[in-house]
Amino acid sequence: MSRLRFGRHHDDGYRLVSNDDSGFSDAQFEEPPIKIPWKAISLAVFLFVVGTILLIAGSLIVTGHIDTKYSDRLWPMIVLGGIMFLPGAYHIRIAYYAYKEYPGFSFNDIPELD
Repeated sequence: MSRLRFGRHHDDGYRLVSNDDSGFSDAQFEEPPIKIPWKAISLAVFLFVVGTILLIAGSLIVTGHIDTKYSDRLWPMIVLGGIMFLPGAYHIRIAYYAYKEYPGFSFNDIPELD
């Protein structure tokens, strides 16, 4: 049970003061609306697509389906494709799971580009 009393206020008026004021309001416990980071997701899609293309092209050179005169481009394509593919696939996965509302995944896990 809370106790109420009349207390002095800075404007020389009186107001009703509660002794059990915890300093919390109901508004601070409401979740803000979900903001989807479209720029970051589009960058992730770009990295995923270009990385996949580079990895496939590098793999085709290794297997001999593309002429071996391009073999000097083999390792840079595979390394650059891997560097682009991994973060793109990771962030697309987070965005997909956040869209499907899987527990533990949120659009807040994807960094925003400002």
